[in-house]
Amino acid sequence: MKKKYLLAASPLLLSIISLMISRMVGSSVGPDGILHEPAFFLIPLSYLFFFCSIVAFLFVGLGSVLNNRKKIS
Repeated sequence: MKKKYLLAASPLLLSIISLMISRMVGSSVGPDGILHEPAFFLIPLSYLFFFCSIVAFLFVGLGSVLNNRKKIS
């Protein structure tokens, strides 16, 4: 039963890790005023992982509630 919670929490962990990496890499402004951000792709990817974790937690939570209702009835 704990595996499903671990599976639902893994996208949240990936989201946090990708945001931390994008912050650690940093960004710089060139002499011509252009922003250079080498790990920019990690920011939208972290939002996608966060959204997936919310959906996964909703499915796991809803499944647990429905499963408990069946056991009670």
